Amino acid sequence: MKSSLHKVVFLFSFLVVIGCKKNESTPETKTEIGQNSIEYASGLSINKFTGYSVVKVSNPWPDAGKAYTYVLKEKDGVVPDSLKTYTTIQVPLQTIVVTSTTNIPFLEMLDVENNLVGFPHTDYVSSEKTRKLIDKGSVKNVGQNEKLNIEQLIELAPNLIVTFGVDNNNPMLDNLQKSGLKVLIQADWMEQSPLGKAEWIKLYGALFGKEAQAKELFDKIVTSYNEAKKLVSSKKATSTVLYGSMYMDQWYVAKGNSWVAQFMADAKADYLWANLEGTGSQGLSFEKILDKAKTASVWIATGSFKSLSELEKSNPHYSQFDAFKTKNVYTFESKFGATGGTVYYELAPSRPDLVLKDYIKIFHPELLPSYEFAFASKLN
Repeated sequence: MKSSLHKVVFLFSFLVVIGCKKNESTPETKTEIGQNSIEYASGLSINKFTGYSVVKVSNPWPDAGKAYTYVLKEKDGVVPDSLKTYTTIQVPLQTIVVTSTTNIPFLEMLDVENNLVGFPHTDYVSSEKTRKLIDKGSVKNVGQNEKLNIEQLIELAPNLIVTFGVDNNNPMLDNLQKSGLKVLIQADWMEQSPLGKAEWIKLYGALFGKEAQAKELFDKIVTSYNEAKKLVSSKKATSTVLYGSMYMDQWYVAKGNSWVAQFMADAKADYLWANLEGTGSQGLSFEKILDKAKTASVWIATGSFKSLSELEKSNPHYSQFDAFKTKNVYTFESKFGATGGTVYYELAPSRPDLVLKDYIKIFHPELLPSYEFAFASKLN
């Protein structure tokens, strides 16, 4: 999706032709001034007005108890006095620092990855396009999430730092703002709806003056996701599914209202903890897991295992599961970028349609016979 200069020239040359075709076949829909453009994300709203937009992040972390409002001011835009108490950000941005790999695909999809000037712990970035920018020094390593290098950030002077918080104690956020840096809290990781996570691309569309492009990209993902759901609409859930693996002395299963559980429901699988209320995950003992899931037909294992033998070596008790014996074990975490970043963590939130297709391929392989897994791997 990266636009090269040649592509821009090509696009410009055929602008009139494209415009004519659009007028003939696809009437352009206009968003009403002031109307919230967000449909699926529960923690984000974007209301666009003449000359400025109002962005509200309403669920930044668990039990936050507060929301964040930002005003994105366009050139020559006039912001009402009633909004001047909120952080004002001049858009479109020319430079940005982001702090989560999940943001990288949004930048690339909108062709603005060249505006990225800093990222913490750059080894986590898997994308080949952004890795090239890192390798040639265009993107600086700005420390670690919990301890950003403020002196370096002041020197870089990005237009905006997009970061996140995990609880009500965020001294790093306060220090960044005290240093005169513009900071925006992003909370896509709090979304539990697969399409809700992906819709945060619209935030980046607003930040870079590419609202229409962001909407078009997101609409295509929605269409692709719904087409995948339609494939299994008449299917019964015949696969019983075990999820997770041991970490320390606990086995963390995804709760029934989580992102993972939603994918399995949409892919028509019988997830064994679908009735466990809540989001996120819950730690259980191995004995409880074995009692409930010994006869599960499919195991979605968490972890970067490459083979069944490697999985068994990590815990010999795993071989007691029927899914292990019948070699129906999959993982989504075994594909890595050049410097060790996990591709699934980076790309999956922005491409839920691909995640869903992977699950459908696992539970109903006859429906996608020629489809190649985007993230999943079967352990042999």
